[in-house]
Amino acid sequence: MAKTKVAIIGASGYTGVELMRILAGHPGVELTAVTSRQHIGVAVTELFPSLREIVELKFIDNQVDKIADMADLVFTALPHKAAIEVVAELYQAGKKVVDLSADYRFRDLKLYESWYQPHTRPELLGKAVYGLPELFRAEIPQARIVGNPGCYPTSVILPLAPILPLNLIERQATIVIDAKSGTSGAGRGLNLGSLYCEVNESFKPYKAGNHRHQPEMVEQLERVAGSAPRLLFVPHLLPVNRGILSSIYLPLSREVTAAEIEDALHQAYAAETFVRLLPAGVLPTLNGVRGSNYCDIGYVLAADKQSLILFSAIDNLVKGAAGQAVQNMNLMLGLPERAGLTTVSLLP
Repeated sequence: MAKTKVAIIGASGYTGVELMRILAGHPGVELTAVTSRQHIGVAVTELFPSLREIVELKFIDNQVDKIADMADLVFTALPHKAAIEVVAELYQAGKKVVDLSADYRFRDLKLYESWYQPHTRPELLGKAVYGLPELFRAEIPQARIVGNPGCYPTSVILPLAPILPLNLIERQATIVIDAKSGTSGAGRGLNLGSLYCEVNESFKPYKAGNHRHQPEMVEQLERVAGSAPRLLFVPHLLPVNRGILSSIYLPLSREVTAAEIEDALHQAYAAETFVRLLPAGVLPTLNGVRGSNYCDIGYVLAADKQSLILFSAIDNLVKGAAGQAVQNMNLMLGLPERAGLTTVSLLP
């Protein structure tokens, strides 16, 4: 059976190397091209020695027409705004695209533009599907543009989506999201705030209450709950390479039993390959998901049964980016959803 040819535009960052790592072991696709404007002509293995004798390609320029001739499906791992026209050109060329920027995640044009910049291809937003398979699997196989979710939104939407429709939250109450991420979430470019000496033996919040991922969370949670939740999102930077652990605090409008929470989570995710519901009293850890495409979810119901705390852990580079992108690719190509994604979490 012939393998589908795929390419990565913008492959020299952490998401790019993670995509190459996963795709190199995928049984149904062939990686035919990787691009990087800064490293044209450089062998992938010169930049990423971990891929030696695994990916025998050189970086080429981001020439969309050339890439379109070399692949049937393309991953765009470009910064926000830079992806807009590239995705549009690939779409016009008849290609399928998984976009890892925020440019095609939003349905609401005004919401996107209020947090990012003017969108030059608004007509394509209605054609794009938000690529969270556990919630929108039915839409993804027919899509030609999938907006791959952000890492923080993945860690927040998955635990909240089954709970919000139960209408357990106090009216007008604010849900507080306390999330911690490893430094790879800041990207591979030089950044003072993520230098070793700035991060090691330290712990800090950033963009508190003003992070671009918050409106993405609200828009998608409104789709599943019917009304927009009030969220207060506070991300923190951990002195680790990878992983996100989110703690989500929900004030309840009435007493709730553990059975209600467990039933809601199990109805939503018991059959899902990449969501693992932890037993009562067991909470997720970064070590439990590192290097894998899993999202581990746990919860605590306060003794007064008036407060619920949800916990989730993902690898921000896998389920939060490249792994989820490959999961979406599998659905778009009609391949087994698990293909290429069976890596067990790394421990230690």
